[in-house]
Amino acid sequence: MKTILVTGCAGFIGSHLTEKLLAENYQVFGIDNFDPFYNISIKKQNLSNFIHHPNFTFLEEDLTKDFESKLPEGIELVIHLAGKAGVRPSIEDPSSYIENNINATQNVLNMMKNKGIGKMAFASSSSVYGNTKETPFTEKMDVTNPISPYAATKKACELINHTAHHLHKIDIINMRFFTVFGPRQRPDLAIHKFTKLIREGKEITMFGDGSTARDYTYVDDTISGIMGAVNYLFENENVYETVNLGNNHPIVLKDMIQIIYQATGEKTNIRQLPMQAGDVDITFADISKAQRLFNYKPQFNFEEGIRHFIDWYDDSISH
Repeated sequence: MKTILVTGCAGFIGSHLTEKLLAENYQVFGIDNFDPFYNISIKKQNLSNFIHHPNFTFLEEDLTKDFESKLPEGIELVIHLAGKAGVRPSIEDPSSYIENNINATQNVLNMMKNKGIGKMAFASSSSVYGNTKETPFTEKMDVTNPISPYAATKKACELINHTAHHLHKIDIINMRFFTVFGPRQRPDLAIHKFTKLIREGKEITMFGDGSTARDYTYVDDTISGIMGAVNYLFENENVYETVNLGNNHPIVLKDMIQIIYQATGEKTNIRQLPMQAGDVDITFADISKAQRLFNYKPQFNFEEGIRHFIDWYDDSISH
């Protein structure tokens, strides 16, 4: 039985991933610091789905501090999902993003070097592409012009990962996630926020003219991409790759809002405001590299994913 360390195991993606790894018969050691970015009770609820699993061990720890001594021997691979997320909050408090994304990732890499752990799958972000005009986004594009502190920290992490690969022979796949959504999605994200407001009979705010677009990726597809990256790392040596894990089908904001209204059966009530700083016009993943490396193929279309999310939302509110 292989042992994997998952950082950010109580988060949205991390909790889904941990469940999948346990179902696939991995031994999982999970770390989370219960960052108060959103209500801690949500993360504790996520964790409750697997906290008592016999192959799971949990450590509440901050990756910017000394956590290395708390870890067991025998970890073979790290899936590093932990970090501060969100473009707009990063503009308000860039220093905390440098601390919790860049410094924490360097700490993880130091720990791996010291413990002889040679493989890592890292959660990067489509935000590194900035306002690139050419679409779809390919991994070969120049991403040296981030337009938010969050994006800058994710690009910086990819760079320090390359340094660790070069100096210490750590095999790494940087996974650029594209707007992941689905059950347990963070409450600060648009789909969750819009659904809550619609269900409460309140108006929703649309920034810009509704023409911006996002390559929404259903969480199960993202998890299958992470699992593909994990298998690739276990099966190959001398790996340093960056891959897009998106859906390859951008959805325009005004269409996204209409699809949510249709799925909820509620009446449209929208207020339009100007575009916000740091937002990009479009995200659009070229996923051919992930398909080539580990047969990544998204299975869920947006409408289907939204139905699953709203079913989960309604169920979680009623409990």
